[in-house]
Amino acid sequence: QVHLAESGGGLAQTGESLRLTCVISGRPSTLVTMGWFRQAPGKQREVVAWINFDSPYSSGGARGYGDSVKGRFTISRENAENTIVLQMSSLKPEDTAVYYCYSDTQNGRDWGQGTQVTVSS
Repeated sequence: QVHLAESGGGLAQTGESLRLTCVISGRPSTLVTMGWFRQAPGKQREVVAWINFDSPYSSGGARGYGDSVKGRFTISRENAENTIVLQMSSLKPEDTAVYYCYSDTQNGRDWGQGTQVTVSS
């Protein structure tokens, strides 16, 4: 059974940076994609970033970003290959949300519990 554990959320001021980490345990051999969604109060869940695992770690893997975070957030794989990192820079109050890590395998999608990010102006 896949388990996702997020960490690194917290409070930041506008313009500051935060780093989120997601560690997957019970990693299946069919891991395809990992990434992040976020959900702010009263809003729908939206995609933040994703990265593919269908290539060796050394080649990085294809990745993508939601329009609202392009140029400010960077997603990457860690050496252990069971960890992804979301480096968030130039944070804005509208980035305030619960950030959820997810993984996609041939068996479907799994979610983490979420970590709160709050950006004050």
